[in-house]
Amino acid sequence: CPKGSASEQLVNSPTRATRVLYRAPYATDWTSLGLDEAVDMIADRVIESRRRTWQDSDDQGRPLRRTMGIASLGGATLDNEENYLMKKLYTALGAIQIENQARI
Repeated sequence: CPKGSASEQLVNSPTRATRVLYRAPYATDWTSLGLDEAVDMIADRVIESRRRTWQDSDDQGRPLRRTMGIASLGGATLDNEENYLMKKLYTALGAIQIENQARI
């Protein structure tokens, strides 16, 4: 299928990203980061966003147990298994805004 044949380029393209690049807020240049440092930065931001935006219940006391501070938009190159795992991860975090390009 066209999607499958185009996906081959994601791993074999000579222009494929092979390192983590980070651009700090308001910066104009990208800097290279180690993978461990980048994953730690992402984890810290997810934890902080979830902590700051967590809603345990609404004004009437009805349980919500959700966060509106985290959302996900999956790309068209993701397969069913990857989408399933992403949905499980974001649902476990309490996110309810989870969408995928294949469904749009």
